Amino acid sequence: MQPPAGSQVSRVPAQRTPSEQLPPAPPTPAPQPRRRRLRTVLTVVGGVLALLLAGGVVTGFVLYNRAAAPDRSAPDVVVVNYLQAALVSRDPNRAKLFTCDGSVPALDEFNAQAVRREQELGVSFSINIEGVSVTKINSSSASVVAVIRRSASVDGIQQSLADAWQFDVQDRDGWRVCTGTKVR
Repeated sequence: MQPPAGSQVSRVPAQRTPSEQLPPAPPTPAPQPRRRRLRTVLTVVGGVLALLLAGGVVTGFVLYNRAAAPDRSAPDVVVVNYLQAALVSRDPNRAKLFTCDGSVPALDEFNAQAVRREQELGVSFSINIEGVSVTKINSSSASVVAVIRRSASVDGIQQSLADAWQFDVQDRDGWRVCTGTKVR
């Protein structure tokens, strides 16, 4: 029973048992290192993956540039690449990558004649570049001779024509074909 409000009754504090008689306190729980460890592992794995991805992108870019860049490393190489682009692939934009001024008029006319002849005969020529040799060379210019062979089967008979060409090339940030003339 409780004393009435405002009375002067003294209250006796509850008696406590001596601390020796108390059961031992439960041990404090150890901190949770798993979350911190997991976060660290995920951060390291994420960083490694980001570095691998960045390395892959850079490697891909370098390899693509090497594959896509025209090879103008030597006079004979640039002539073969130019003839492949102009006559075999018939890609004038790619052919311009190997020239000094965008086109070689004599070879453009040769190619136009070949196309007209294919249409007249109703065949498709197979073009081969043969016997490529550098005849004169100095540090910034050279002369290259090449044989252009056109082959086709006309009325069941295999036929072939070969024309020798001379190309003058110059080293302008890589070798480039500047002129071309039919030799024979």
